[in-house]
Amino acid sequence: MPEVGLVAILDADKEGFLRNETTLIQTMGRAARHLEGRVIMYADKKTASMERAMEEVERRREIQVKYNKEHKITPSQIIKAIRDWELNIKKKEITSEFWAVRDKKLLEKEMKIAAKNLDFERAAELRDLIKKLKDGKGKIYANN
Repeated sequence: MPEVGLVAILDADKEGFLRNETTLIQTMGRAARHLEGRVIMYADKKTASMERAMEEVERRREIQVKYNKEHKITPSQIIKAIRDWELNIKKKEITSEFWAVRDKKLLEKEMKIAAKNLDFERAAELRDLIKKLKDGKGKIYANN
């Protein structure tokens, strides 16, 4: 999600797996790539995890602003064409036989790394791909 302009974190004060300091920073970072990105955390109280996450984001922002000034960089918006997802997927279609020759352990390793890095979308995609390979079902797409 490279161009997210607003991230809203509901129940940000509910401590746990999806509301710990690391995950909050990761989620807040989605808006950091947008020139005018904003984060709103909804909560009844400010938790220690929220406080540390906000401090870390501010620390990183200060470093980036300093770097930009030193190197005379003016942040600019990413401009990309709108892609035709359905067309792209059809172009990348490959058979499961191709993936069968690939080392499934490599895919499992990549899935575990993605999960460790809190990239849960990628980890889920890899999990589903591995399941399809194990089941030998149909066609698998290269972007999975």
